[in-house]
Amino acid sequence: MSSLYTRSKEFTRNRKSQSDSPPSSPSPIAKTLRHERLSRLESAGTSPTTSDSYSDRASSRSSAYTRRENRLASLSSRTEEETNRDYKKLYEGALSENQKLKSKLQEAQLELADIKSKLEKAAQQKQEKTSDRSSMLEMEKRGKRALERRLSEMEEEMKVSSSRLIPTRVNREDLNPLVADSLGLEKQVLTELKSDNQRLKDENGALIRVISKLSK
Repeated sequence: MSSLYTRSKEFTRNRKSQSDSPPSSPSPIAKTLRHERLSRLESAGTSPTTSDSYSDRASSRSSAYTRRENRLASLSSRTEEETNRDYKKLYEGALSENQKLKSKLQEAQLELADIKSKLEKAAQQKQEKTSDRSSMLEMEKRGKRALERRLSEMEEEMKVSSSRLIPTRVNREDLNPLVADSLGLEKQVLTELKSDNQRLKDENGALIRVISKLSK
């Protein structure tokens, strides 16, 4: 313990003596390096040519950077203007094309409406013609049936009249005058009936021809 205390005391004394002693002088090498450093600093501070060249270089670089930035800014603004102009042209072209398509669509709609109206009118006319034709055919059928019925009635009347006639082989002189008069009257009626029958047949044929022409 005593030895440790003694060593500590000696270390403290030596350190105190070192702090109290004056600083040592620098070595010659340190002096030389310090002198060269000071001379370089003085030459750099007192040389106007070197400082001017440095300032010129700095200003030229600054101006070059400025010109480059200005050029880039002008190019950017020009590109932006051209892009906006292109977009405007594209928008105007699309708008014009849209208007053309709208006008064409309206024309097509009008044409479609006209065609639809014409088709409806044609269908209506066709329906009217069909109804007229069907009514004409119905009238023709009714006329034919009426004529056939009239002819059949006339034929029956002719048969009845013929059955009532006296045979022509009987001598007219042997008959009673009243019977002879009756026979002549019946023959006259028969002749008239035949003429009426022929006239009705002719009228029937003419009516059929007229109806056929109208139905075409």
